[in-house]
Amino acid sequence: MSAEPSLLAVFAHPDDESLAAGGVLARHAATGARTAVVTATWAEGTHRAAELAEALRILGADGPRLLGYADARVPESAPGAPRWCDAPLDETVRRLVAHIREFRPQILVTHDAYGGPSGHPDHVHTHRITVLAAQAAGLGQLYPDAGEPWQPGALYLATFPASAAAALGDVAGARKAVYGVPDEQVTATVDVGAWLERKLAAVLAHRSEVERGALPGLVAALPQSERERLFSVEWYIRHDLAPVVGPQTALTP
Repeated sequence: MSAEPSLLAVFAHPDDESLAAGGVLARHAATGARTAVVTATWAEGTHRAAELAEALRILGADGPRLLGYADARVPESAPGAPRWCDAPLDETVRRLVAHIREFRPQILVTHDAYGGPSGHPDHVHTHRITVLAAQAAGLGQLYPDAGEPWQPGALYLATFPASAAAALGDVAGARKAVYGVPDEQVTATVDVGAWLERKLAAVLAHRSEVERGALPGLVAALPQSERERLFSVEWYIRHDLAPVVGPQTALTP
């Protein structure tokens, strides 16, 4: 049995999992720990859902868990479905609670309150829904039809410290704002250098984003030295959800 805690990550779009937490996901999966990702947007059968499946295979995580809402900026991402930001709050929290109760993770991972460096509205909304669902999942009188109550031990917010924001801003270019939290708010700095090759392969598996010049495309164009400098460390803010029992690791329940 793995000594690492089971981990369920919740991100807004295909590619967010690889860019924000690919190293930690790969590390956990490699130990045999149960590792999975819930993705809020894009529907099954779309090209980005297929790319997500390939990225998760590379990282060693379980197959995609798609909520199937539409990307705020790409209606064709989920034809006929509401935008993630417009879907009823109670519905989206209940659906995520069902995933938490079914998977029973010891830790959850999601975007920070800024929605990560980009501040994308879908990222911000995912942060809010995940915070609500993380609390609701352990309360039996909430969403009784969504499974037996389960309380994860901790919620980790994938983030970016202000001291490192300038470097990412150089890659993103002047057209993009880059949001960073005060350095003192970061509670876990994780060296994922040993998993960088796998993390970058997962990022580049999102081929349509590479081709259109989104962040995976900018990563693809970087020399290896810059990739190592920018993506060999991941940062997190921890929020305890239940009492900590047992030994601690970089990311513990």
